[in-house]
Amino acid sequence: MAESKKKVKKKSVDFILLITTISLVFIGIVMVFSSSWPEAMENHGDGYYFLKKQLISATIGFISMMLAMNINYHYYKKFAIPIYLLALLSGALIFTPLGVEIKGATRWLNLGFTTFMPSDAIKLGSIMFFANFLANKKEKIGTFIQGTIPALLIIGLSCILILEQPDLGTTVTLAATLIAMFFIGGAKLRYLLGMGVGAGFFLVYAITSEGNEYRMERWTTFLDPFSDKLDSGWQIVQSLYALGSGGIFGLGLGKSRQKFFYIPEAYNDFIFSIIGEELGLLGTLSVLFLFFILIWRGVVIALKTEDLFGCYLASGITALIAIQSLINIAVVTSSIPTTGITLPFISSGGTSLLFYMASVGILLNISRYTK
Repeated sequence: MAESKKKVKKKSVDFILLITTISLVFIGIVMVFSSSWPEAMENHGDGYYFLKKQLISATIGFISMMLAMNINYHYYKKFAIPIYLLALLSGALIFTPLGVEIKGATRWLNLGFTTFMPSDAIKLGSIMFFANFLANKKEKIGTFIQGTIPALLIIGLSCILILEQPDLGTTVTLAATLIAMFFIGGAKLRYLLGMGVGAGFFLVYAITSEGNEYRMERWTTFLDPFSDKLDSGWQIVQSLYALGSGGIFGLGLGKSRQKFFYIPEAYNDFIFSIIGEELGLLGTLSVLFLFFILIWRGVVIALKTEDLFGCYLASGITALIAIQSLINIAVVTSSIPTTGITLPFISSGGTSLLFYMASVGILLNISRYTK
């Protein structure tokens, strides 16, 4: 038995997942540099400003991925509660003087030497804690009292701090991820349908309630962005222009026109539209194909994992990457209302890149213990 365990521990990581992740990060570095040059020159006098930041973030992210890849994922089950509480604490700190308000939202902590986005920590911490909950309650997940109600409390507690920032897009992403994990864990369909209906009513309230007029404006803009293309519809209209002008082969790397202050912060939430403009349909399909491979490998790892905690943890990380990528691309293509959410591994953002690469590191470690 000891010999078989040693053999399992010596198993190599999922090489396809590793190469796919590195490829996405590399594309992100190139596209952040290309899409950020005008703003970097205008605001910082250095066209390489955002490239340098992305390279530093990618380096730290790569180190975190390598570390996570070599830490036995079973430790996360043992420390799931402290990790979760620490993540929630980081979210609560934004309501202290450490919180930094940017464009009407308080989503960052000022650590002095850098800024930190707690929502990324909350997402990963919540997935670990919920995976532990599902594994411990495996026989009772289908019940209402011991399964559904505690799951709702965990989902609500995990999302409330993000919603209060306010950040509805990330709230929806995390809630959808945890509900997907709950479904995989064995929740009954009628309870899931009830949760879906409840989530629908909540979304309507969040959009139409007093004090959230900007969300209602985003909804009406989504219905017809060209009706006010010089104001509320500006960003999404310019994004569609970028995607359309790229054609099949694109205008060429570095030759985007929309990045010249037509699309605000083109290197961030709307970087996919610049990919479409510069690299064309073939470029966007290549990125989608890489995400498909990454998600496929995540699903395979989850299916082949022998213990429930590893299965749920792998499922949660994979679901998070899939859901956030889908939402970002849907926003850029005007398939859903605009919301500020990054494209994993590609958009500019140090905290996001760090935690997503660390999450893949955890997936890679789980792959070492699969059948």
